[in-house]
Amino acid sequence: MRLEFGFGTGTQSVEVCDDRLAGILHANEPPPGLTGEDAVRAALDAPIGAPPIEQVVRPNEKIAIVTSDITRPCPTWKILPPLLDRLYAADIKREDITLIFALGCHRRHTPEEQRHLAGERGWKELRCVDSDPDDCVHLGTTDAGTPVDIFRPVAEADRVICLANIEYHYFAGYSGGAKSIMPGVSTREAIQCNHRMMICPEAHAGKLDGNPIREDIEQAGRILGIDYIVNVILDEHKNIIRAVAGDAVKAHRAGCAFLDALYQKPISERADIVLVSQGGAPKDLNLYQTQKALDNAKHAVRDGGVIIVIGSCREGLGEDVFEQWIQEADNPSDLTERVKKNFQLGGHKAAAIAMVLEHADIYLVSEMPDELVRKCFLTPFSSVQAALDAAYKKLGPTASVLAMPYGGSTLPVVQP
Repeated sequence: MRLEFGFGTGTQSVEVCDDRLAGILHANEPPPGLTGEDAVRAALDAPIGAPPIEQVVRPNEKIAIVTSDITRPCPTWKILPPLLDRLYAADIKREDITLIFALGCHRRHTPEEQRHLAGERGWKELRCVDSDPDDCVHLGTTDAGTPVDIFRPVAEADRVICLANIEYHYFAGYSGGAKSIMPGVSTREAIQCNHRMMICPEAHAGKLDGNPIREDIEQAGRILGIDYIVNVILDEHKNIIRAVAGDAVKAHRAGCAFLDALYQKPISERADIVLVSQGGAPKDLNLYQTQKALDNAKHAVRDGGVIIVIGSCREGLGEDVFEQWIQEADNPSDLTERVKKNFQLGGHKAAAIAMVLEHADIYLVSEMPDELVRKCFLTPFSSVQAALDAAYKKLGPTASVLAMPYGGSTLPVVQP
């Protein structure tokens, strides 16, 4: 069987014998319903845990709409029009609305990238800004000791509305909800305090209740005061197939339940070889982002197996501290020991890769230089076919293969 995987703006293909293919993890078919902007309108018509948005905002209030940056597939340009229609109907003036791109610790946008994310209507009608970790207001501290330091235009707004897409996150459980605030518009110090709990066993994909990172995120959201969220669930082709709106926790939980029905995939046993991709651009821009697909794939590979990660990574490693930790490590165990002793944002993803390497080899099909890939303790390949052939040579010609074309979205769960 010929399989194709997203790779940047193109694809990579590979031939796998049918008798070796243990499965292809795609999303389940969504139930029939409204899609795109219609789904957003329907969610705003039936908010969860909150009154309609028109009853929340007041004329002359300053509104901060916080949305995702260019590394996320959130289709802000489709969510904004229905939301703006509601806000304008409530006599909110466009000059009182600021669209804020939540950068976390990611790079700043170009004006062209901001315009793409906002869409033509958002770009023309709203003030659009990137969050700035150097211009934050301290609002308090969570029970876990995380400072709630929030980008000033968000902290000083009368109303805060958060937009995002919901997908699995390898230690926060899920994206979306209050995650737009922490880490979205927070300081590096605050993000590090929150993310240091990633080594906790309960901090993993698909986990909400009892997940210390998610609980910390949501407490930070309460301290700020998130007035509303509009979150969407996307299919494998990045189309909106469901939206939820309303309370930052209750609406988010409803969205997560829908995501589980769509993307949580039972498997009977772990495979010898896992082929995994983020699905292409923009989610495989660099290794820092592509790592998310790897972390889902770890749930599907047996000890001693091989994970073949397929991602362009045309921007290289993607984060300064991430790169520093890798350059300073002599072996993977250096990274896991370092994160235990001195958690640093960016370095945490290097440690996450090292933790996977404790159980499986990782082959990387990318556009990164071979020398840099090897420095990351990964094995470089220019094609999926070459990587698979090498995995067969290592594990034998009868090794089982599991494919995850959208590995950042699908979560394997072993159910014998």
